Amino acid sequence: MRPTFEEIYMDLAFSLARRSTCVRLNVGTVITSTDFRKVLALGYNGNATGLPNGCDRDEAGNCGCLHSEENAVINCDSPRHIEKLVFVTHMPCSACAKRLINLGQVKKIFYGYNYRTQTALDLFATVGIPVEQLPFVPDRSSPFAALSHSTEVSPPSR
Repeated sequence: MRPTFEEIYMDLAFSLARRSTCVRLNVGTVITSTDFRKVLALGYNGNATGLPNGCDRDEAGNCGCLHSEENAVINCDSPRHIEKLVFVTHMPCSACAKRLINLGQVKKIFYGYNYRTQTALDLFATVGIPVEQLPFVPDRSSPFAALSHSTEVSPPSR
């Protein structure tokens, strides 16, 4: 069966999450053009470049890692007027929702797993950005499927 572009980019977000250095939750983000032809930015959660690859603290929601959405926004050098789609393994927190809103011209957010709070949904609705949960189904035909998605069954909350 031929995968949709949404499935391909969600799969990429989950693959990127494997690069995460956060001990609590591995999250990946992909920002694309609306025609799916260009990947505009990538991100995964972890400490800042040059700092130790790990969390600063054990506190939930305050481990010190940059969030994947935050890293993707930092890495996105596409102009604000370019329309974008965002694929993230987990629903963004409210702070990352605000960062994505400020990115400009985000036309839709796709996410795989729910976050412990749903406040981002209200923020996206306020500015008219549609959000769709796209349940992740790994590509079992890939030789890397077993390696890529070992946390798919029961991910911890952020």
